[in-house]
Amino acid sequence: MKRGSDVDQQALVAQLAKKLKDDKLLSPAPWSKFVKTASAKDRPPAQKDWWYFRGASILRRMYLTRKPTGVGRFRRVYGDKTKNTLSSHHFKPAGGSIIRKIMQQLESSGLVTKKKVGVHSGRVISPKGISMIDSLSKNIK
Repeated sequence: MKRGSDVDQQALVAQLAKKLKDDKLLSPAPWSKFVKTASAKDRPPAQKDWWYFRGASILRRMYLTRKPTGVGRFRRVYGDKTKNTLSSHHFKPAGGSIIRKIMQQLESSGLVTKKKVGVHSGRVISPKGISMIDSLSKNIK
């Protein structure tokens, strides 16, 4: 049986983004057309459905780690180094509002739940989210 970690990850994210969009589990914020994803980026994303791809990527990372993950961790994952400046290149984290809104929408759709393990608190993927990723990975070669 194929699982989400056994298949091509780019194909999995593309299938997952399509499923999130078709089932209306995520909906882009009204301001998402105008916003950059990080302060280090020069322009907004070129894809029209980038919101769904970011949500699918967040869900995939939660599937692979299975540990409580917060907004700060994903800000570091999706951050970038500053470019086109005279000063040296420093790392800048991604915008937290985009990640927070996507995680809230995933939580309201039942794919993610809040959990606290020891001193670590954050969101983890729910059994519904795990089964969705596993069922999508069966169709990927």
